[in-house]
Amino acid sequence: MKKRIAILGSTGSIGKQALEVIHAHPEAFEVEVLTAQNNAALLVTQAKKFRPNAVVISNEEHYETVKGQLASEDIKVFAGENALCSVVEMESIDLVLTALVGYCGLKPTIHAVAAGKNIALANKETLVVAGELITDLARTKGVNIYPVDSEHSAIFQCIVGEFQNKIEKIILTASGGPFRGMKASDLSNVTKAAALKHPNWAMGAKVTIDSASLMNKGLEVIEAKWLFGLAPEQIQVVIHPQSIIHSFVQFEDGSIKAQLGLPDMRLPIQFALSYPDRLKSDFPRFNVTDYPALTFEPPDTETFRNLALAFGAMKRGGNMPCILNAANEVAVAEFLNDRISFLEMSLLVEQCLEKMDYIERPSYEDYVYTDNETRIKAFEWLNYHPSSR
Repeated sequence: MKKRIAILGSTGSIGKQALEVIHAHPEAFEVEVLTAQNNAALLVTQAKKFRPNAVVISNEEHYETVKGQLASEDIKVFAGENALCSVVEMESIDLVLTALVGYCGLKPTIHAVAAGKNIALANKETLVVAGELITDLARTKGVNIYPVDSEHSAIFQCIVGEFQNKIEKIILTASGGPFRGMKASDLSNVTKAAALKHPNWAMGAKVTIDSASLMNKGLEVIEAKWLFGLAPEQIQVVIHPQSIIHSFVQFEDGSIKAQLGLPDMRLPIQFALSYPDRLKSDFPRFNVTDYPALTFEPPDTETFRNLALAFGAMKRGGNMPCILNAANEVAVAEFLNDRISFLEMSLLVEQCLEKMDYIERPSYEDYVYTDNETRIKAFEWLNYHPSSR
């Protein structure tokens, strides 16, 4: 039977590539729900092509536009955050792909897990912010969480068939982004345009900036802790500029497995949607002889301080990763709006981690409070410390 897929964030980079995968495999998948935040025009185009049961436009200002343009279609149209949280509970959904960006993915993911829906997780912030809450709820509901990030998909692919064997450590790879090898003095005046030019991957603006600052790898470290039940000391990061090895798993006998492939997000998306099956694809193939040298180096956490801040937040636990994420979302938005410099992003995150109150075992309400208060403190700091740019 076809898997019926709900895509939260269908107009973003991951959402659009997921629809490419679904379009290529009409025998395996059908679209049940599509959602978008603001891109009403693309949402309507996608809805007319894939004919889902329902669509949700989160920004209610666009509701009449979407509803009017889909009036002749047999498609339900909803709007707002509450609708987003309700639609994932539909009985007709088999799998929810959470491709929203940032903290906004947490609440609908909680609703989907509570409704017993398996999750294909591209919204790493969900586990960064509330990993313990999500994983406990998933265990209680018998829900599987399939990773979509290429690094976590690589780990997942390496441990298929190894579930009874103990992991000694995992090694997450990072390309190093556009500023690999630079020092702080080189980064003091880098531009938004330069930061958005990732050498290997085509991603949305937020993820691309996070990759340039190594915060993306920091968030992935925290996500990996919860996905695979690891202690902080079992997680290592290496810089791998070619982005061919997507991550490694080392088992307690010393053996290491790795998953290799060209940097193409459609592969991990397809694996998450089709698991436990592998579907034939026409994706470009990796040729070993095209890459005679694969290189690795340790990350420079003195220059790219976000990675060290993320490790520190993970080790302390509680609401610290939630603080890290909220502060970083503010920092990236301010950098993209040319209001702070590249290096000031790390400084802002560090200040919030130091100033916010620590909660050892937060509830969902504590996470909501922490996220909101961190953003307030971040803007307070920004007002007192205007950018040097």
